[in-house]
Amino acid sequence: MNSGQRAKEHLFLGLDSSTQSLKACVIDARLNVVHEAAVNFDADLPEFGTEGGVHRHPDGLTVTSPPLMWVAALDLLLERLRQAGCPAGRIAAVSGSGQQHGSVWLKAEARAALRGLDPARPLRAQLEGVFSVPESPVWMDSSTGPQCAERERALGGAQALAELTGSRAYERFTGNQIAKIYQTAPERYAATDRIALVSSFMASLWVGDYAPIDAADGSGMNLMNLRAKDWAPAALECTAPELRRRLGPIMPSHAVVGKVHRYYVERWGFAGHGLVIAFSGDNPCSLAGLRLLRPGETAISLGTSDTIFASLAEPRPSATEGHVFANPVDPEGYMALLCHKNGSLTREHVRNECAGGSWDTFNALLARTPPGNEGRIGFYLREPEITPPILRTGTFRFDGQDRPVERFPPEADVRAVVEGQFLSMRLHSGRIGLRPARILATGGASTNRAIVKVMADVFGAPVDAGEQPNSAAVGAAYRALHGWRCAEQGAFVRFEKALTAPARVARAAEPDRAAHWLYSAMLERYAALEKTVSGG
Repeated sequence: MNSGQRAKEHLFLGLDSSTQSLKACVIDARLNVVHEAAVNFDADLPEFGTEGGVHRHPDGLTVTSPPLMWVAALDLLLERLRQAGCPAGRIAAVSGSGQQHGSVWLKAEARAALRGLDPARPLRAQLEGVFSVPESPVWMDSSTGPQCAERERALGGAQALAELTGSRAYERFTGNQIAKIYQTAPERYAATDRIALVSSFMASLWVGDYAPIDAADGSGMNLMNLRAKDWAPAALECTAPELRRRLGPIMPSHAVVGKVHRYYVERWGFAGHGLVIAFSGDNPCSLAGLRLLRPGETAISLGTSDTIFASLAEPRPSATEGHVFANPVDPEGYMALLCHKNGSLTREHVRNECAGGSWDTFNALLARTPPGNEGRIGFYLREPEITPPILRTGTFRFDGQDRPVERFPPEADVRAVVEGQFLSMRLHSGRIGLRPARILATGGASTNRAIVKVMADVFGAPVDAGEQPNSAAVGAAYRALHGWRCAEQGAFVRFEKALTAPARVARAAEPDRAAHWLYSAMLERYAALEKTVSGG
């Protein structure tokens, strides 16, 4: 390929608005990552006063983020891409990933503000007054227990709700957050013209208008009919009045939702013909980024939350374990997911307490203890847990005879937090039939080979890691390319046909048979102690 041909090659931009940061990943048509940039909310936008990207409220249950912070981060991110030499004019399509379940509440004047974005002024200055709820409920929020109970009663119980929407009622799910705001702040609900997800809000910034919710992210709301991929009337009715109008339509995840607004053309040099593909949730985008196309292929994401997920051909929703979502790259398919809220932030807390904030020291302590931790088991709950549902927080340690103890040696705490997180994952994912023969690891901690080795031993499966740990941003870029190919063909193109380059993964860990046998023997003890901690 000569230089003239290379200069004309299309690029594809993926964005990931996670809990703690906004990331950009630019790929070419051969799936090479050619540019990256990131904004850390705490460090780069300290005026918003977040810790870990969120505000924790005094009740210990309510967790929110300021949506204006996400707006401010976008301009800063685009400035960093420009400084890195990214040729924005070659970007043919943009898509994105947003932390699932978070909601953004917009006043009626928001639409005019979006349509009229002025390239001469920063986004933040133009959108400061458009939010009817200035603090967005996010996935870490656990404050909607009463609304969850009401939803399950109204819709025939937890299993009936799961069959309808893919999940029983969860505190973080958007439908329950909407019900809470309608009940506790009816004036704010009345002032709301559009309720967006974080993903569809970020897409709205790009098209300069309300962008629709995509089916994959929409299935994490307790509001969508999972099989019909449209709003479920009964679920809307038991939530709040005139909700369908406020939510807008649901679109397929590969759909074009508009063209890049002139704000990005004139201010940042994007092409006016650039397409915006429906943005989706972070977990669906991670599935796309890891290219989990065959049913049963399994990934574990080690991020702010730890998640285990896989593609499914047929949904089998459960009232007790995990979620079933629409598949973001196959309109006929599904994905199963379990989310554990106490992920990287909990590991980091133990690292800080036991290893002086050093991962090298953390790994050395982990290596100093044998698999099984001499029978010690710990539960480290910095946040109310999702899987299994545990509202209490704290650290709960048990010795080899299942007796509660006040303290472990530092090396035992380090091993206990890592082993406990993977034992919980194995226990609960096994209950919905996930038996991984191979695991793809992603997320920030997937680069830590000591942690990944424990994962391989607990599950008894080899673990591969991709070249890019940020699978949500990469997946958003892949989805931009996929949606662009579909638009180019005027019909749906299978994801694997749109992404012709091979996946780039490398073996990160092999399981040790003796260690896996030991962990298998521990599982029943772990389940009994977990029930004790959860109060079950």
